[in-house]
Amino acid sequence: MMVTKEILLKALETEKNGDWNKSHEMVQDLQHAYAYWIHAYLHRKEPDLTNASYWYSRAKKTMPDYGYDREWKEIWDEISKNFK
Repeated sequence: MMVTKEILLKALETEKNGDWNKSHEMVQDLQHAYAYWIHAYLHRKEPDLTNASYWYSRAKKTMPDYGYDREWKEIWDEISKNFK
């Protein structure tokens, strides 16, 4: 599947609306740094920190030590502004 801004933002919206599993399904096979970051965030929130750590490294991000809402907004803003 082609990675688009719309798919990535929809995955974030889906998680925010309470469907972690659907959000995970939407990103788990996507090959893109932003998809890896969302995947990492989902596993941090699960919590499965070992799995999250793997996906943060794929996304070239550091696992944050602050709240989920802040990270969700960072991911949303980054994708909204910078996805090409």
